[in-house]
Amino acid sequence: MQTSVLGGVAPNPDAEGSIVQQYLRSGMQLFRDGKTADAIAAFQQGIAEAEKAGTESVETMSDLYAKLGNVAAASGNFRMASVNYQAALKIAPHLTNCWCSFADLHLRHGQHQIAIQLYLQALKLNPRHWAARANMVHALLAARQFLVAKAILIELKGERPQDASIHHLLGKTLFELNEIEPAIASFREAVALNPKDSESINWIGALKQSLGDDAAAQAAYAEAARIQPLIKRPAAKHPAEFRVLALYAPFGGNTPTEYLFQDAFFDNDTLALFPSRDYDTAELGQKIQLVINLVSDADQTEELLPLAADLVDRFNLPIVNHPRKVQQTTRDAVAILLRDIPNCRVPQALRLKAGADRSESALKATLPFVSTVLARPVGTHGGDDFEKLADIPALSAFLSDRPDHDHYLIEYIDYISADSHFRKYRFIFVGNEILPYHLCIGRDWKLHHINTDMAHQAWMQQEEAAFLNNPAGVFGLAQFKALGDIRERVGLDYFGIDCGLDASGNVVVFEVNASMLVHARNEGFVYKDPAVRRIKLAYDAMLRKLAKPG
Repeated sequence: MQTSVLGGVAPNPDAEGSIVQQYLRSGMQLFRDGKTADAIAAFQQGIAEAEKAGTESVETMSDLYAKLGNVAAASGNFRMASVNYQAALKIAPHLTNCWCSFADLHLRHGQHQIAIQLYLQALKLNPRHWAARANMVHALLAARQFLVAKAILIELKGERPQDASIHHLLGKTLFELNEIEPAIASFREAVALNPKDSESINWIGALKQSLGDDAAAQAAYAEAARIQPLIKRPAAKHPAEFRVLALYAPFGGNTPTEYLFQDAFFDNDTLALFPSRDYDTAELGQKIQLVINLVSDADQTEELLPLAADLVDRFNLPIVNHPRKVQQTTRDAVAILLRDIPNCRVPQALRLKAGADRSESALKATLPFVSTVLARPVGTHGGDDFEKLADIPALSAFLSDRPDHDHYLIEYIDYISADSHFRKYRFIFVGNEILPYHLCIGRDWKLHHINTDMAHQAWMQQEEAAFLNNPAGVFGLAQFKALGDIRERVGLDYFGIDCGLDASGNVVVFEVNASMLVHARNEGFVYKDPAVRRIKLAYDAMLRKLAKPG
């Protein structure tokens, strides 16, 4: 072969095989040598020569198209790869590996359902094809087809019981099916085969924590961090647009990211923070364009937030949700931060320390307000142990039964509607956008979507759908101005608010923080899907803007 002016190859009359076959071999060698552009040029020239001659075999032609597809896929050129895979399969539909590579291409670009169909084409030709089955599992998990994924993984595990990655994937699948103990067992099998599998150890920690075994969870998190400080997750498409470093608290509240990071277009390095450790920012920050602080519960992570703040300052990179701003989102701090916003009512809040005097006289002297009181343990967000108490004696009795925990004492502001129902609205703030997420309607002041009758009341669903499609039909200019003022004062890049409207149309603030859940599991409430997608699209756009300023 001789090098051409195009950087590819010129045919050598003394070489073995036809000119087309020479281009094929040359392209493969150039690709192995890392000369991607030259490899593409060689394959393309080979195809041109073959079309001109019209005498090449189906095997050579399909190999040219398939190899060009592989090189294009490796270089991130989806269109070129797709066109050439299709060309190869049109003339040689029996190429199992080509069907699998075509499916892999769609998997990397987040097109999971198409990938599944292409893997099935490969498996029609060879039902035992390992790569097609193993890679299809990733597409099935992304498409939330967990039962099918489980069946395939059990089959693969039986064939290769020493493959730690199969045990790991099975653990993740069992978790999604809420089979927690079998999931832990599967992750343990993965670790037994690969003791340095820090991600499986982290999963064990998370699952143990969900079961209330904090000691086992803490030990697992610490061991995983010792082995590998960073959990590296590649983007769902190739190549990734950029790389982020995500900070999270193993034993505290974090921004839920299952949906926000779904089909991520960025590589993600996740770092677990521990109060007693120091971190090398020069090493951790390599090739990072953006830091995302997931540590979001200012009460549960009070000890970690100063460490996280110092860490992000040392990175000197764009940051989503600076920890110092998260520190201002405790319930008592929010009550002060949002005070005096027009058309907004923020209940006063007091934090009562564990062991403090809970007698009636002490409470009367301590409370800054005289009204019905809401009492809840500090660091909680659900409805458990969260009560409305009509007077000081009831409050004293409630607190006296719980002396070992800090409590928030919160002024109750009535927000019942004219139809005797309560309505709780959730908005998500993403950058400069204020986006509706849901509306709960119920007869009780303590509202959560799951404890209402909304699944059985068409009128409630219609009202929620109308709110999600046109929030301005409920929240007028004055109310949106109040929400805008809240966004400015809180200053986070991403957070949520739960609120109501009182009889005068004022926004009544219940909770403001970055821990609020956004998810796409809207079975029975499919009308929510567009609103949820808008939040995801806004979040993606915000990350792109921050990671690529200008």
